[in-house]
Amino acid sequence: MVPVIMLADCQSFYASVEKAARPEYRNSPVIVAGDPARRSGIVLAACPVAKKFGITTAETLGQALAKCPEAVVIRPRMQTYIDVSLMITEIFESFTDLVEPFSIDEQFLDVTGSLSYFGSPEEIAKRIQVKVMMSTGVWIRVGISSTKMLAKMATDIWAKKSETGIFTLPKSDLDNLLWPQPINKMFGVGSRMTAHFNRIGIATIGDIAKLPLGDFKRRMKLVMGKNSDIQAELYWQTANGIDPSAVTPGTHNHQQAIGHQMTLPRDYSHKEDIDVILLELSEEVCRRCRAKGYMGKVVSVGAQGADFDRPTGFFRQITIDDPTNITNEVFEAARKLFYIHWDEQPIRKLGIVVSNLSRDDEYQLSFFGNRERYKRLERTTDQIKNRYGSTAILRASSLLGAAQAQERSAKIGGHYR
Repeated sequence: MVPVIMLADCQSFYASVEKAARPEYRNSPVIVAGDPARRSGIVLAACPVAKKFGITTAETLGQALAKCPEAVVIRPRMQTYIDVSLMITEIFESFTDLVEPFSIDEQFLDVTGSLSYFGSPEEIAKRIQVKVMMSTGVWIRVGISSTKMLAKMATDIWAKKSETGIFTLPKSDLDNLLWPQPINKMFGVGSRMTAHFNRIGIATIGDIAKLPLGDFKRRMKLVMGKNSDIQAELYWQTANGIDPSAVTPGTHNHQQAIGHQMTLPRDYSHKEDIDVILLELSEEVCRRCRAKGYMGKVVSVGAQGADFDRPTGFFRQITIDDPTNITNEVFEAARKLFYIHWDEQPIRKLGIVVSNLSRDDEYQLSFFGNRERYKRLERTTDQIKNRYGSTAILRASSLLGAAQAQERSAKIGGHYR
């Protein structure tokens, strides 16, 4: 039996959630962006009405308001969007138990085993649209095919532009439907890759699909170098509708690393200020490690310079003697690593990652130091924060002017809850 895979996408997700919560803005151009009070930040979502003015995701709020001064600007509420996304997942799971989140507003569904219960793929897609709209006010677009990547392209190329919001891309029709599409329409191909393809005479998806794989790899080497074979094979398979990956619930639950990064509100160039941020990052990463039951043996530090147009910085890692999720141990490793590689130029972004994870209930006891005492202390502070909020107990350094812990406690993923 041919698999039936769907990619369900929420239209202008953040903006749709806000318009559903504020019916008075039903016909207004709504933008979810940055901080409306400061008129700063970037556009995270624009509703279809706002998009008619030429407003696009990721442009600055100033650019958007220049195009549409009457736009309604709403500060993002990330926890609300997460909650709505989970509600939508539950709706999908009422049609199939094979649901795999792809992002906060996109999810794959394998409905192969649901056809005898709910009807044809198109009927299932329509029922999903109605149920999600009635429950959340969010319009769902659905691409249908036999693989995840084909379903994704069916959504992006056709379903998003269809009045019904539903499009089926049969694998048997790739030569008529998919192959004539411009190469930049293929999943995973951005502007830079499009330029590379154009230089080797590839303008459409079919130009890749019709080439023998060996010939395509040779062409790729001309622009991407000798290590391009794996990337070439992935593009060739995508163009030909080959995707062996199954829809796998919980596929993102296997943790390989735990990290946190912070874009700073100003340039940081003094060691004492940078130390405050490194400590806050270490504390956040270790708190997440403890919550998930992990320790890490590799500590990585990344930094980016103040000029985002000409990015500078580094990302380095160090292996420590014993796996840990103790804040002070990660901080000391990260601090040592940072100052080895820092060129003393202003920093605007910092990040710390703990990897090579192992379970924290299996570790080597030490006769030296106070690791057990520190572990008990941090478990206690975690309990306090979990119950009363992340700012219920703070280090004294987080009260300094350089600190960001209190400001970021009101945010999720860098955006306001």
